[in-house]
Parts: sequence; C-alpha cells; structure tokens
Amino acid sequence: MTAAAGRATTVLRALFALLTAVHLGALLVDATTVVHLTKPALMPVLAVWALARGGPWPLPAALLCGCGGDVLLQIGGETAFLAGMGCFAAGHLCYLTLFARAGWRWRRTAPWAAAGYGAAWLGTVALLWPGLAAQLRLPVAGYSLLLTVMALAALGVGVRTGLGGALFMLSDTLIAAGLADWPRPPAPQFWIMATYIAAQWLLTAGATRDAVPRPAPERALVSPRRP
Repeated sequence: MTAAAGRATTVLRALFALLTAVHLGALLVDATTVVHLTKPALMPVLAVWALARGGPWPLPAALLCGCGGDVLLQIGGETAFLAGMGCFAAGHLCYLTLFARAGWRWRRTAPWAAAGYGAAWLGTVALLWPGLAAQLRLPVAGYSLLLTVMALAALGVGVRTGLGGALFMLSDTLIAAGLADWPRPPAPQFWIMATYIAAQWLLTAGATRDAVPRPAPERALVSPRRP
C-alpha cells in the first residue's frame, strides 16, 4: 500500500467512525433527520475504505447492497421491507462469493459449528413463526437461512469475519423480534444498528485481511526471509 493509499484509508476509517458515532447518538436522542441522513452514508464510506485496502469487487458490492437495504428499510412498509431484505440477501451472496474466491470450502467448517448454527436458525424460525404475518413467514425463513450460511462461512474464514457474521445474525434477529412482537431491549433501533454496523465493519476488516487472496512473494535473490 502506497503512502497516499495509507492516508486515504486512515481518513475513510475516521469518517466511518464519525458517521457511526453521529448516527448512533442520533438514535438515542431521537433525532430523526440526522438518522435518515447518516444511515445511507455508512456503507458507501466503508465500501470505499475496502477498495482503498485492495478488497476485490464482491466486498464493496456486499456493502452497497447493504446500503440499498438500509434505505429501503428506512422507507418503511411491507413492500419496502421485502425489497430491503432482498438487498441484504444479495449482499450475503456477495460475501459467500468473496469467501469462495479466497479458497474457503465447506469441508473446512467444523461439524460442531455447522450443527450449532443450524440449530440456532431452526430454533429462531420456530419461535418467530407464530408471531410473523403469514406473508412474511417464508421470506423471513429463507432470508435467515441464507444469513446463517453466510455467518457460518465467515466463521470458516477468520475470527473477525466470524464475529461479524454472528453480530449480523443478532442484528437481524432483533429486527425479526420486532416483527413478531417479541420483547426487545430499550432503544431497540440503537442496538439493531450498533450490532449491524459492528458486523459490517468486522466482516470488511476481516475480509480485507484474511479473505483477500495475496500474491505469492517474489523469490529473494540473496535472502529467502520474508519482509
């Protein structure tokens, strides 16, 4: 990474942190206008940061799909919700593409992890099912299955991506709990966005470190030691 690229990533990271702080603070004080202005800006800034760090196209694509989902969920209404869920599903497919391009395969996933994530998905869907509107049951079940697969794949890539996938599941479970009229923590939108932003950050930071194929080092003429 060149010095200019290093400075750019530092500025973008600081901007993302600032936007996150402003957005979460606005949620706590119910500053609706600020929330609506900052939410759509979060993922594009993170996508540019990923590009500046050399992330391949599936990574910024996943983040921009997340931006589309953020905007649609902000609009409200069932149609916008389903379209937003479709955007997030496309983002999860982009993450899976990224992980596959990096060389990750299902056979590298621990059986206990697959069993645990599968049980978590099945249990959550079973508990939510009676409280969901009939027209939302199958879309939510299908989307949550795709999210669970992405989170499991992320766990097979690295610790940070694995934690990011788990937080993504937690964030979306909080959204689904609201749809099913489950009890939720105080200021639920704050916790939904806090876990979601942390998830996307960890997935991006982990992917640019662990899931981006690295070129093989050139053979040294004098010393075989790696720099």
